[in-house]
Amino acid sequence: MNNRRSSVEVIADVLRLGRAGKTEIMYSCNLSHRQLCQYLDFLSSRGFIQEEKRTNPKVDFAVTPKGRDLLKNIETVLAQLTLRDFD
Repeated sequence: MNNRRSSVEVIADVLRLGRAGKTEIMYSCNLSHRQLCQYLDFLSSRGFIQEEKRTNPKVDFAVTPKGRDLLKNIETVLAQLTLRDFD
């Protein structure tokens, strides 16, 4: 079985952080800078995360209530799809 994470799993990893800067997200979620930018653009354009100014030029990304709902839904689906029989 392929051990690579799906996009949905990466999105869940980002949302689980709650509030973090780009570097923390990149290292915690094991993403390249290019991947990080793509996921942050995707999530922010849909209202799942929002930018919060910390200090100039530092910016944090915080999960919105809509993002918390998405994370709950993702975790529910992933729990249902756990393939224990295939390990």
